Amino acid sequence: METVYFAGGCLWGVQEFIKTLPGVTSTEAGRANGTSYTLDGDYDGYAECVKTAFDPEIVNVNELMEYFFEIIDPYSLNQQGEDVGVKYRTGVYSENPAHLDEAKAFIREREDADHIVVEVLPLKNYVRSAEEHQDRLTKCPDDYCHIPKELLRKYK
Repeated sequence: METVYFAGGCLWGVQEFIKTLPGVTSTEAGRANGTSYTLDGDYDGYAECVKTAFDPEIVNVNELMEYFFEIIDPYSLNQQGEDVGVKYRTGVYSENPAHLDEAKAFIREREDADHIVVEVLPLKNYVRSAEEHQDRLTKCPDDYCHIPKELLRKYK
């Protein structure tokens, strides 16, 4: 299994969508690239993200990027739907440089590449979100989500 981290606004919908994708073996709600290793304290620069474990025999980063771009507005800086702020920025993070190269190539090859604000960076820090945020929309399906419900379960 390999792991990549997707930030696409509020993590509830992103996790609900990603966990249904072919080849995804597990997901976890969390925070990427903040400066602390705790959930306590002031905002530390993190992006809400979904830790995504996947089987590279079934799906690759390029394909995961295609799915990811179905649920984000790649031109919107620090906002997805009604969620506004730096923690809601879009991004792809990994400890594996090959994953980052694939994500950058995916963006670079698009006709709209000059307008895309999705950051692609090495994962420097990850903190698992509190239990109440894990699989939130499965537990509380009527909670707010910026992703349309029919898209959330498109691949289920």
